[in-house]
Amino acid sequence: MKRLVTFLSCVFFALSLQASYILIPMDPDGQKNHLKAYGITYWVLDSGEEAYWLLNYRGGSFAFKHNSTFEKECKVRGVSYQVITDGEFGQIRSKIAHPEKNQETIKLEQAPKIAVYTPDFNAKGEKVQPWDDAVTLVLTYAEIPYETIYDREVLDDKLPQYDWLHLHHEDFTGQYGKFYAAHGSRAWYKANQQKMEALATDLGFSKVSQLKLAVAKRIREYVEGGGFMFAMCSATDTYDIALACEGHDICADIFDGDGKDDNLDSKIDFSKTFAFKDWELEKSPMVYEFSSIDHNKRKLNPKNDYFTLFDFSAKWDPIPAMLTQNHTTTIKGFMGQTTAYPKELIKSDVLILGENNAINEARYMHGTRGYGTWTFYGGHDPEDYRHFVGDPETDLSLHPNSPGYRLILNNILFPAAEKKKRKT
Repeated sequence: MKRLVTFLSCVFFALSLQASYILIPMDPDGQKNHLKAYGITYWVLDSGEEAYWLLNYRGGSFAFKHNSTFEKECKVRGVSYQVITDGEFGQIRSKIAHPEKNQETIKLEQAPKIAVYTPDFNAKGEKVQPWDDAVTLVLTYAEIPYETIYDREVLDDKLPQYDWLHLHHEDFTGQYGKFYAAHGSRAWYKANQQKMEALATDLGFSKVSQLKLAVAKRIREYVEGGGFMFAMCSATDTYDIALACEGHDICADIFDGDGKDDNLDSKIDFSKTFAFKDWELEKSPMVYEFSSIDHNKRKLNPKNDYFTLFDFSAKWDPIPAMLTQNHTTTIKGFMGQTTAYPKELIKSDVLILGENNAINEARYMHGTRGYGTWTFYGGHDPEDYRHFVGDPETDLSLHPNSPGYRLILNNILFPAAEKKKRKT
C-alpha cells in the first residue's frame, strides 16, 4: 500500500510538472519576432482554441494551451516561446490579478474576420495606385488572413460579414488624394480617375464624391451596429470631411467638372464627424492638403520625431490598454499625407492613445460610435519616415520588432477579446 501511495504521488507530481501552456513573451529581450507572434495567436484562435492576452505582463504577452502542433508552428515562424506548466501559468495569473499590479488577463475567444477596404484594381494585381498600405503589409507578414472589399461590396451590404474593417489609404472626398498638382499628368493618376468615374457611374452616381459619401455613410452604419473600424493616414481625415460636408460640393472643377459651393466653411456640420471639430477646408485644388486637420505646420527633425503612448489601467480601462500594448512607450514618428492631429481640433469624447505633447498633437486615438468602435492612426508607414508615391514597399523581415506596426496588430486582435471586456 505504501508503495502504491508513493507511486501515485510520483505520478501526480509528474503530471503537475507536465508542460501545459505556451507563453509567448512580448518584452524587448524575450521576443525575436513581435509581429509574427500576433500571427501565431491569431492562428491558435482560428484553430478553434482560446488564448490569453496578458496585458502589461512582459510587454503584453500571449498564452494558450500547449500542444505539439502549436509548438512546432512557433518554431517554423521564428516566434520565441516558453513551455510552462499549468501551475506556473496559474501563478502568473495570480500575480497579474493582484490589485496593485497594473496588469490584467484578457481571454481571446474567436479569430475576427478581417476586411481591408482597397480598390479591386489594386488587389487583382493591376496596381493603378502606386503606394502600399501598412496594414496589408503587416497582415501578410504576420500571416493573418484577410479579404479585400471596395465600394461595390460596401454598398451591397457585405460589411456585416466582417468583424474588423481597415480603411486603405483613401480619399473619401472625391478629390483623388489631391495629387493633381504633382501627379495630374501621370498615367496612373489618369487611369485611377477613369476607373473611379466608371465605378461611380456603374453604381448609379453622377460623381465620385457622391459615391464616396454613400460608402462613408454605410461604414458609419457598420460601426454603429457593432463593427470595429481602423483607419490610417488620409482615410482618417477625409472620412470625417466627407460626413461633415454632406450635401455640399467641395470639389473643384478639375476633379468633378463643375465648381465647388461658396462659403463652405460655414456649411460644415461637425456633429456628423467621428473625431474632429472646428477645422477648415483647404479649398485650393493645387494644395496637397484636405483641411487643417492634418498638423502640417509641425517642424521636427526626423531624428527627434517620436510620440508617447499613454499608460492606461489594465484592470479598469482594458480597451485602451489592449490598443497600446507594446514593448516600449516611445514610438518612432513617421509621416503621411495625414500625419498627426492638432489636439484643439479633436472632440472631447475622443480618447487619445498616443501623442507628441511638446507640439500639442495626437498621433493615435480611439472612440466609440453606437455599439462599435473606431481607431485613427496618423501617418503612412511606421518604418518608412517619409514614404513617397512610387517608393518600394517596406520589407518587414527587416523590422520584426517594430513598435509602430505592433499598434496596428493590437487593433486586429482587439475584436477577439471576450465581449464583457470590450464593453468595459
